[in-house]
Amino acid sequence: MFVREKRINGYTYLYLVESVREDGRAKQRIIKNLGRKEAVVASGELERLASSVARYAERTVILSQLAAGNPDQLACTRIGAPLLFGRLWKETGCKTVIEDLLASRGFEFAVERAVFTTVLHRLMVSGSDRACEKWLADYAIPDVDGLALHQLYRAMAWLGEELPPEQQAGATPFAPRTMKDLVEEQLFERRRDLFSELSVVFLDTTSLSFTGAGGKTLGERGYSKDHRPDLMQMIVGVVIDAEGRPVCSELWPGNTADVRVLLPVVDRLRSRFAIGRVCVVADRGMISAATIAALEERGLEYVLGARERTDTLVRTVVLADSRPFTPLCIERVGGEQTQLFVKEVKVEGRRYIVCRNEAEAEKDAADRRAIVAALDQQLKRGDKALVGNSAYRRYLRTTTDQRAFEIDPGKLADEARYDGIFVLRTNARLTPLQTVLRYRDLILVEQLFRTTKALMRTRPIYHQSDAAIRGHVFCSFLALILRKELDERCRKVGLRPEWGDVLRDLDRLQEVAISKGGQHMTLRTPATGVVGPLFKAARIALPPNVRDDATAA
Repeated sequence: MFVREKRINGYTYLYLVESVREDGRAKQRIIKNLGRKEAVVASGELERLASSVARYAERTVILSQLAAGNPDQLACTRIGAPLLFGRLWKETGCKTVIEDLLASRGFEFAVERAVFTTVLHRLMVSGSDRACEKWLADYAIPDVDGLALHQLYRAMAWLGEELPPEQQAGATPFAPRTMKDLVEEQLFERRRDLFSELSVVFLDTTSLSFTGAGGKTLGERGYSKDHRPDLMQMIVGVVIDAEGRPVCSELWPGNTADVRVLLPVVDRLRSRFAIGRVCVVADRGMISAATIAALEERGLEYVLGARERTDTLVRTVVLADSRPFTPLCIERVGGEQTQLFVKEVKVEGRRYIVCRNEAEAEKDAADRRAIVAALDQQLKRGDKALVGNSAYRRYLRTTTDQRAFEIDPGKLADEARYDGIFVLRTNARLTPLQTVLRYRDLILVEQLFRTTKALMRTRPIYHQSDAAIRGHVFCSFLALILRKELDERCRKVGLRPEWGDVLRDLDRLQEVAISKGGQHMTLRTPATGVVGPLFKAARIALPPNVRDDATAA
């Protein structure tokens, strides 16, 4: 039914009309003539009728008030990220593990909620805990009402709190065991069926700079991977298994060299997670002769990237080996194939796998031609600025009169030896193909670690204590666990969304709470972009489009 206007002899009349169907045709039937419009409006009868009907059509009235711009209250919050990652937080065991560790503590606020809020903040925007306090007001995170900045700080300090002396067995020389280690170990134990043989581990590191001193022991100056040598920094390491699942994180003072951390981390892995056989896969920046010797003394297997240019044995003997290469085709993600040529070389009891990638060789040669062409142009204009450019200097020599520089053909020929070449050193009982595949897994893990580094670089860090700094960074590790879990669920259903699209579309999923005259309603925005497929992959039901809420007291 509805009200219809009809103009008769210059006057406007109002009729209460209903639509009916007669003889297969739709027509309108007048139920009541309400009278002339001017008289009905002046008498207030129409308002009384609408008010009476409104008791049975509250939803429409509230929506009409929204359209008119005069609801009593209107609140909008983002629900996509809390719903999606809240489910993953529970199903990965993060919620249960943290609550269990908190059971004997007497905190007067929900520490687990503070940790989850910080982890969600890392996933969505990252940044400091000060920013997190303001950010959470826009998100419908359950049970965080009244959560204050000092409580976020206390939650971070709890995660990084040192364990008692009797629980320090297995600590590295660079850092004590802390509460976050217990979280990692219990999460690992819950997933033990998925990690029945953690035989291959990958380790990569990044540096994280501070705006202040960086705590009592963590903040030190060292080689800065984020190009801020003027700031105090710490080193963050992440251990990942062969499937790309995060296992644990490690934190060291900023002056700790990569070559010093591999052995302590491996020893600690074996003691923390009861791992027997370990094959370490690492890039050349992680190894030294002493490291390799120590791995062999421990009876551990390894697949390590060798330094082709600086290792004399590799440069003069291994690469000079005249035996032919064996062609191999390696399947890549997406069904494509990579053509490699591989051969095994044994020198002085050491086993090397030499690999040549023809596609990379062509790229290296093209890059060198471009550099040489630019170098030739620069030489014509003057050579004073060339010596400071490492890309140019490697191809130069002084002229016979020692007064200028010229391109050295011998250096060009020597550099061409390395086009598309990489060399692996291993003691593992693996075929050359298996060795290459293990090392290729490291490359895939490094791609994942680029994501890790973005999550780990949670600047600025305002914390002053080592404990709070550890907790702050560990929340980024927990964020990595959730992201990896989401990636796995998407992969199983053939979904490969861009991370930027995930964040943007999740933020677009919002709820609007409306109140009018004591009645309350919640409206949900449409699930656009990748939200629908993401929720389906995570087995989460979307809230209804419109929900009537209970009358507020």
